[in-house]
Amino acid sequence: MKYSKLFSPIKIGSITIKNRFAMAPMGPLGLADANGGWNQRGIDYYVERAKGGTGLIITGVTFFDQVVEKQDPSTVPNPLYKPVNFVKTSREMTERIHAYGSKIFLQLSGGFGRVTIPTNVGDIPPIAPSAIPHRWLDKTCRAITVDEIHAIVKQFGEAAFHAKRAGFDGVQIHAVHEGYLIDQFAISMFNQRTDEYGGSLENRLRFAKEIVEEIKKTCGDDFPVTLRFSVKSMIKDWRVGALPGEDFEEKGRDTEEGLKAAKLLESYGYDALDTDVGTYDAWWWNHPPMYQKKGLYRGYCKMVKEVVDIPVFCAGRMDNPDMALEAIENGECDVIDLGRPLLADPDYCNKLRCGKITQIRPCISCHEGCMGRVASYSLLNCAVNPQAARERVNAYEPILKKKKVLIVGGGVAGCEAARVLAIRGHQPVVYEKGSRLGGNLIPGGAPDFKEDDIALADWYTNELNRLGVHAHLNTELNEEEIKAMDYDTVILATGSKPKVFSLGDDSHTYTAEQVLLKQKDAGKKTVVVGGGLVGCETALWLAQNGIHVTIVEALDKVMAVNGPLCAANKEMLEALLPFNGVEIITGAKVTEFANGEVKVDTKEGSKTIMSDSVILSVGYKEENTLYNNLQFDIPDLYLLGDAKKVSNIMYAIWDAFEVANHI
Repeated sequence: MKYSKLFSPIKIGSITIKNRFAMAPMGPLGLADANGGWNQRGIDYYVERAKGGTGLIITGVTFFDQVVEKQDPSTVPNPLYKPVNFVKTSREMTERIHAYGSKIFLQLSGGFGRVTIPTNVGDIPPIAPSAIPHRWLDKTCRAITVDEIHAIVKQFGEAAFHAKRAGFDGVQIHAVHEGYLIDQFAISMFNQRTDEYGGSLENRLRFAKEIVEEIKKTCGDDFPVTLRFSVKSMIKDWRVGALPGEDFEEKGRDTEEGLKAAKLLESYGYDALDTDVGTYDAWWWNHPPMYQKKGLYRGYCKMVKEVVDIPVFCAGRMDNPDMALEAIENGECDVIDLGRPLLADPDYCNKLRCGKITQIRPCISCHEGCMGRVASYSLLNCAVNPQAARERVNAYEPILKKKKVLIVGGGVAGCEAARVLAIRGHQPVVYEKGSRLGGNLIPGGAPDFKEDDIALADWYTNELNRLGVHAHLNTELNEEEIKAMDYDTVILATGSKPKVFSLGDDSHTYTAEQVLLKQKDAGKKTVVVGGGLVGCETALWLAQNGIHVTIVEALDKVMAVNGPLCAANKEMLEALLPFNGVEIITGAKVTEFANGEVKVDTKEGSKTIMSDSVILSVGYKEENTLYNNLQFDIPDLYLLGDAKKVSNIMYAIWDAFEVANHI
């Protein structure tokens, strides 16, 4: 079997993991009960990934501090809030996970410090090693005291004790990574102390050293303690991160110091380093959007592996099995972390082990269902998998009678509805007017950095074929044809159309979709009207292909109306545009396009831009004509996707799942 090496066992401290895959820690927002334990959603969520073949489950961050940086116990689990409840609920989870031969580590947080996200942790005073600026709030943090450091260290030992009692196989410390509190101590930019916790690298790592020593003293040397570790910070300045390929002066931890830190952390007793790069000031490194290349940490992990003798984990868009295998064979890492890919498909490992690669549902790195919802609503979900963290609530409903279901439209909503209906035992048939399934995934996936949109469209095509769903392509139905057909239920997922208007030269005015599909040539210079997500991504793609692009946006900033868009995605795209030479004019309106001249009304007055074309990206309009004409003729009729309301991929899939699961 080609990927057999990915399924060879490996030791982490005293325990053996059955394969080389770990579930990367992702914040378990919405998975806790009010008493600091796991709710049923949390238990089901982690068990499902163990059932899917993952060798090691690492929970997302759990808090425990009851002294310095108190957290709402209903935000994430907390082993010290009510230890009996934590142990009781954890036992149910760990015992079920062990039934599948998987191991599970509890990730313990030393605190957020200057990077507290207000919507997640409530109204608490921000702390830090020193009086430094907060990452998000217009506040100066309070310097933590030595006694408070000692209190946190002691609580680490107590929390790990309860984790061990609850059946966890080890713990992961959160973290000398991403700029969290312990990392703030480790980075000289943030740590301006003059006591034993500041100054030299050894002093700045003293907090991390005392933590592992306390846990080993409490739980024994045979209880594995791993560490989430960022080898390089990627900080240009306060709240300003570097871009891939950018020449900059590192203000945080540089690679040289990172490798020294790795060796010290091993000497302190850590059993493995779960390695990445970045900080909250350069958030698009730790939470890589689609604009980051796949496997972006591999080189850094290899450098760490060359200086330590403990296992090194590598995350960072490692969902390509060939890339994962190559990383293991090249000695770049020992374990592959899968975070968002296991949100998208909990059965990733089992499918790969059996060679069913085309059945693995791809993550599209959109962050909409995970980090976007975590930051906005304190809920962890997945855009492409409506069952993620809702495994029991969204389990497939049994059917009493098979129904024939007509689905008009083969975009994501139509495909998801057909998939769910077929799995449940109904008989769906899809009619799509285009030449392939996928709808807006096809133009959306045209840029190189959106390759996973195409992968998702291909996945739907393969799944419907595997499930025996007949898809009629290049076939557009009208209302009379639909009324004449014999179906129990009709779903209309007829999508949307780009909004267009005339500026004068209609022959050189195109939609973003036409340009993305290469139906129209934008020329050497173009103006994109509209700075939403589609307009910005189109502009970036064109600029990366040597075209001079100007974005004209009516609002005061680009991407003002997209959400919940994760800060990592939004901030990286905003930074990439000028980095690639895209000019941006906000608070402006295009009034005319003629003879290669684009007239723009700006706050400073009228402006003329020479351009070969104008690309309209001002939104979409629901294509719901069929529904309006049929709504009084068909009893069991549903409207889904953009045809119902123009939105994003996530809500198209989620709504389709909800409806199709209850027909």
